Amino acid sequence: MMFPLTRNALRRFKIRSIQQIRQSHEKHSPDFHDKYGNIVLASGSAFCVVAWVFTATQIGIEWNLSPVGRVTPEEWNDK
Repeated sequence: MMFPLTRNALRRFKIRSIQQIRQSHEKHSPDFHDKYGNIVLASGSAFCVVAWVFTATQIGIEWNLSPVGRVTPEEWNDK
């Protein structure tokens, strides 16, 4: 349940998606984003994934994920 003030404020703003805005403009020919947008997005995503995989596996960072097998218990001393 929304408060009346919030509900009225949200009704005033017409929120349109990017697709609605782009479709409202009359285009005569496809622009750069129509031709190459998905290719640029896919190649950028692939580059980012490859860069992070390389960073995580090849540059020798010690991640210290689990101390199991590296920590040895010490002798207990009652004083």
